Parts: sequence; structure tokens; C-alpha cells
Amino acid sequence: MSAHLPRSRQDYEAEEDERLAPGATRSARSRGRIFPEPEHPYRTAFQRDRDRIVHCRAFRRLEYKTQVFVPHEGDHHRNRLTHTLEAGQLSRTTARALRLNEELAEAIALAHDLGHTPFGHAGERVLAELMKAHGDFDHNRQTLRVVDLLEDQYPGFRGLNLTYETSEGILKHGRHWEHPLPVPDATLQPSLEAQVADCADEIAYTNHDLDDGLRSELLQLGDLEGVALWRETRRAASERVGAVSDRVLHAQTIVALIDRLVTDLIEASAWRLDASGVGSADEVRSTQGRLVALSSDLGGEFADLKRFLSENLYHHREVVASNQRAVEVISALFEGYSGDADLLPEHVRARFDVDGRARAIADYIAGMTDRFALTECQRIAGRP
Repeated sequence: MSAHLPRSRQDYEAEEDERLAPGATRSARSRGRIFPEPEHPYRTAFQRDRDRIVHCRAFRRLEYKTQVFVPHEGDHHRNRLTHTLEAGQLSRTTARALRLNEELAEAIALAHDLGHTPFGHAGERVLAELMKAHGDFDHNRQTLRVVDLLEDQYPGFRGLNLTYETSEGILKHGRHWEHPLPVPDATLQPSLEAQVADCADEIAYTNHDLDDGLRSELLQLGDLEGVALWRETRRAASERVGAVSDRVLHAQTIVALIDRLVTDLIEASAWRLDASGVGSADEVRSTQGRLVALSSDLGGEFADLKRFLSENLYHHREVVASNQRAVEVISALFEGYSGDADLLPEHVRARFDVDGRARAIADYIAGMTDRFALTECQRIAGRP
């Protein structure tokens, strides 16, 4: 046999059966897609999901959507795209160590913020308020709308037509609202890969928000000395690297913090999985309590760090002031479009009869980048 024969999808699926843990999700056993499609000769179902997500327009727009700091506040601050890539990397590392399906975990992580509005969580809060009388709004629901309905690249169906398992991972906060297409069943737990992506998201945003907060000087090192997880990790990093600049020590503390959390996540989860005895992905879904999670001790310290960030960064007066701008812009856009449909592109107006006027407007606003929302607001305000 030639050493250069390509590996087929079936080869990858056979390898998964040998390599993956009992509770992992096998791509060959996927519950499929809403609209059936022929399988690819060289890519598994979850590889195709990942690739469709990376190549969609909503993914590219994440580059110009706020994480915590708006883009003009600094070129080095994270945005939604860099956050998503960091979460994807941590998902792959964790899934690989636990012998779970890396492609599925990564696909879920890469998709999880596709429905986020411009201006971060502040934008989501104001759009949720505006949509209270029209079926509500949240970014997990919006992500499903993006991948099921709003992306328009394929003949025969709207959306990306992702697998059941990737959609299940997107819906981490439940499904108590109407959706035009079938949604995954409500279960006690999602797949192990979805649990990995959820934890990776938390670890990623906590650490990079901490990093950005310190670099912006909205957070002060002295205040963080009261947070045990930061204090212990910084001391250990300092002992390890020796005499270095403050910049290097800062960077190495963030590296050490991520490593400590991910290592604990892997080891604590491996212990739980072994103790649980789960033998299949379906058994995982009927298990009480998360199997992929930090240990109780480090989980408590991590919660303290997140509380510190909530009080000292996310509610910092400068961040709050920036958030107020989001309220003004999104409110003006929603009011302007609701009052004059001619302000909207034809493809948005065309969806009024199918999705409802308010939902079509919310979809359009949620998909905007920060800078496009600002430009649109100026255009509306400047109309004669």
C-alpha cells in the first residue's frame, strides 16, 4: 500500500472508535443534520461543522465586535474573534487530554459567540430589553438563528445545516423559546464536548479580560493581591522565571493561571468520568451533574476571581460609560428601523412576513459590527 494514499472519512471514524473514551461523541454516530446531505469522502461530520463555521460571514464579523473594550481603546485588547480562537484552543487541549472528540469541542467553541451583538454584553442587554414584547433575545438563541437561518450560502436550505451535536452544544442555556426548525432535545446534560467548550469559554474570557484589564490599568496589581488564585499563581510564576521585567512577569502569570486551570479541569474531569462509569454519549446526557468541571477547591478560587472582575472591571466607571454608548446606539437603530422600514436593506424587509418585523430588525442589528452600528446610527440621525 502506498504511503501517500489519502485517509478517508471512514479511516478517521475507525480511529475515533479506537482512540476516544467511552463517553465521547463519535462522528460516525452523529444524529445527523436537519437537511440530509451526502457525507464527505475525507472529512468527518464535525470537521465539516467546524469548517462551515470558520468560513461563514458571522464568524468574520467577530473581529469587529467588542469583548470588553471597544476596538479604538487599544489594538491589543481582545475582541470577539480573538476570544473565540482562545476558547477553541483551550477546548482542543482539554478534549484531546480527556480522549474526547476534538473536532466537536472546537466546533462548539468556535460557534458559541456567533449570535453576540455589537458592543458586547451591553449590546445584548439593551436588545433583550427592546425585544421583551417580541419574544425576547439572548445570544445563545441568536447563535442558533445565525447557524440555522441567517447564514445564506447553500442551495436547498437556510443556515449552515450543522449536526445535531454541534447545535446541542450551542444551546447551553436552554431552549424555552420558539424556533422555526427542530432543536435538540432537552437533557440533563449536554455532551462531554459541549461541557468542555463551556468550561474553556469561561477560562478563556476570565483570563484575557484580566490581562486586558491590567494592561489598560483599569485594574491594579495591588487590588488583585486580595484574590488568592491570582496571588498564589503570581508568586509561583515569579519563583519560576526569576528576575524579569514586570511585563514578562505579567505575561507569565497569565500563562501560569491558564495552565493551572486547564490542568485542574483535565484532572478533575478525568477522575469524575472514571468514577461515573459512563459508557456512551447518551449515558452522559442522562447523568446528574456536570462531569467536566474544575475541582471544588480550585473552582471556588476561580469563582472568587470572577467576582473580583465583575466588581472591579465589568462595572468600572469607564466600562459603564462605554456601555452607555451601546445603549444609545442600539436603541436609536431599533427605533429608527421600526419607524421607517425604508432605512433597512431589501433582504431584511423581505423577512418581515416570515420572521416578524421586530425579529428581522433584531437579527439585523445583532449581526452588525461595532463600527457598522456606529455608522448606521450616524446615517439615521443625519437623515433630513
